[in-house]
Amino acid sequence: MLTIANGIILKGQDLKPTREDIVIDEGKIIEIGNNLREGKIIDAGGNLVCPSFINGHTHIGDSIIKDEGYSLSLSEMVKPPNGVKHCALANVEDDEIIEAMALSMWEMLESGTTHFIDYREGGIKGVKLLKKASKDIPINPIILGRDDSFYGDDPDLKKVKIAIRKLLKIADGIAPSGFGEVSDEVAHLIVEKCNKSDKISSIHVAESKSAQRDSLKKYNKTEIKRGVESNFDQLVHLTNPCDDDLKLVANFYNNIVVCPRANAALNVGVAPLNKMFNLGINPLLGTDNVMLNSPDMLRELEFSLKIMSIFYKNYLDPLKLLKSATTNISNFRINNYIKKSYIELNNNAELFICKFISKNPYLNIINRCKTKNILYVINKVDIKDYIINI
Repeated sequence: MLTIANGIILKGQDLKPTREDIVIDEGKIIEIGNNLREGKIIDAGGNLVCPSFINGHTHIGDSIIKDEGYSLSLSEMVKPPNGVKHCALANVEDDEIIEAMALSMWEMLESGTTHFIDYREGGIKGVKLLKKASKDIPINPIILGRDDSFYGDDPDLKKVKIAIRKLLKIADGIAPSGFGEVSDEVAHLIVEKCNKSDKISSIHVAESKSAQRDSLKKYNKTEIKRGVESNFDQLVHLTNPCDDDLKLVANFYNNIVVCPRANAALNVGVAPLNKMFNLGINPLLGTDNVMLNSPDMLRELEFSLKIMSIFYKNYLDPLKLLKSATTNISNFRINNYIKKSYIELNNNAELFICKFISKNPYLNIINRCKTKNILYVINKVDIKDYIINI
């Protein structure tokens, strides 16, 4: 049993700041209130207690080639099968990939992330490598697999169906690259089979303007519209929406993810978070490719806050931004599978404690907090003590 005492907690889905104590037993929050003292005591006086982060979109496999190919185009960097990333992954030893992925997962955990949704290249073998890498790390990977049979204008649908069936036996879902690489028929198959298995389907959409142009030319529809009509559980990027794309998404009950740092690194634009928030769209935030960025959500939050002010000439609401890294996931169907929690009675204990060095609790995390300011990360029954500079 454990009590977190005297801290300011960001409570509930709305992250309401309140000075209360939290009692945790067997990985569950069993009591929240005042003057509580049971079991081990963590004195969080002068500190902030926040739900742990969920990194909504990663490619952790390319941890092996950090910063390789900088300044190349999106297609040159990551498009399957001949992008820099895919060529590198095809020519590296398994142990090297495992070690690199493990280091990235520790970096995530130490910066407050307990869950991440990963697009795992390499088919069944790729899924198994990430499971092996995460085995002894108190973090929750949500692994979305893919297979080379998915790609091309005329795929062998028999092979596609076999690959989907085998992947869904071991992965948490399926994520092909994007509509520029897969046909609508393959996309619909993926969604159908994931739905039947109660697993997650996800796809990249509208990351670049050229992807949108190509989709309009070939299908007379934007990638975002195709993603919505295909009924994927999750759409990733939406960096370059056209016309009424965002209004369509606002009526789309499933989840989206934006990745501002990666989009900036690839020079493809910046997703219009301000407009999304104004339309009632509540995205997740992701760090995307480790070859482009560190998987540190603190850095993603600060960058997002500031780039939106520059790019769209308007301030972001810091509460809405912080929710994109913490509690927005609770509103979507995919969380029935992921089960990411927030600070509330009877929920799993998934939180971190950091120094409170600001006048604003939300900006304290977004604008001030660094890994060295995180004192504890708690993920259910696993308590990792990161006492740094106390």
